[in-house]
Amino acid sequence: MESPSLRTTYLREMETLERDVLEMASRAESMVTRAVDSLYRLDTGTAREVMDEDDEIDIKEILVEQRCLKLLALQQPMASDLREIGSVIRIITDLERIGDLAVDVAKICLKVDKEFGHTDYVDLPLMSNVARQMLRLSTQMFARKDIEAYQQVQALEDQVDELYRSLRDQTFQYMLAHPEEVVAAGWLLYAVHHLERIADHSVSIAERVVFMVTGRMAGAQEERP
Repeated sequence: MESPSLRTTYLREMETLERDVLEMASRAESMVTRAVDSLYRLDTGTAREVMDEDDEIDIKEILVEQRCLKLLALQQPMASDLREIGSVIRIITDLERIGDLAVDVAKICLKVDKEFGHTDYVDLPLMSNVARQMLRLSTQMFARKDIEAYQQVQALEDQVDELYRSLRDQTFQYMLAHPEEVVAAGWLLYAVHHLERIADHSVSIAERVVFMVTGRMAGAQEERP
């Protein structure tokens, strides 16, 4: 039988871990916001600031993972606890990857600027806004241990997929009309793809919360587009 003191210690540690996850999510969302803004406005100063934050979110991921493993080793987690700890490890991996993708978008700002290109012919902020809304909803699901918003996250993923196809086609058309900017436009295609991947990671977080709360893997039981 688990002692009350062990349980109290576990719950206290989990509260700290949850705060760390929410802090990582907030940082990742901020990085995406500023990276996309830097690319859309070709603000290389902001792009470099985002790139400088990469190490911070990487270190945070490692520290949270180490604390999760310590909990597993030193406490006596129940089945639901194991799901929660495992979910935290998966979620911070998604958040770290979102940070990496934000850095990749920021690097593209520097590349497009070097090529004297433009990016304002596609609505990157719109796609970013939808992807960030997905991340915010997934984070709220985790904070509240409530899966009600899962269907909304899925619906927003469909919007991102439509925007991805639209922005990709717009960029192809721009490349045909402005062959002198084909290199810069090619980099922009990568940025659009990165935003689509950020949305995918947000869905992954939402699916992991569903598993954490219910024990059911949502993505594995539903046909994905």
